Amino acid sequence: MQSWDLRTVDVAPHIPHIVSSTEEARTIVLDLPAGERMQEHQVHERTWVVVIEGEVEITAPPEAQVAGGPGHLFELAPQERHEVTAQSDARLLLLLAPWPGDGHPGAMTLDEKAGAVAHAAEHARRQA
Repeated sequence: MQSWDLRTVDVAPHIPHIVSSTEEARTIVLDLPAGERMQEHQVHERTWVVVIEGEVEITAPPEAQVAGGPGHLFELAPQERHEVTAQSDARLLLLLAPWPGDGHPGAMTLDEKAGAVAHAAEHARRQA
């Protein structure tokens, strides 16, 4: 068995700290200073977010917006776009499963990664 006191794990603001990673799931601790946010994004895995300290607001467009403090649990579906804003200095536990999720670059073959890079470059050219 392994165990961690998530309140004392050494984490720099904005830099995710991987606590544990297996083929089944990945757990990450993240500190987000008051007033700062993780801009709208999505991940390939189902995500559970537990507020360890502080208060955050998670917005999942177009209409869902929920705030929560210590002990609050949020669940997001794979590919669900969301944004996280810290209402006060916040520490979060993120659980991503399965790890890596379908389409995650870590789960791709080299040919799939090359195709994804080419697709991203083409998308960037069209946006410019």
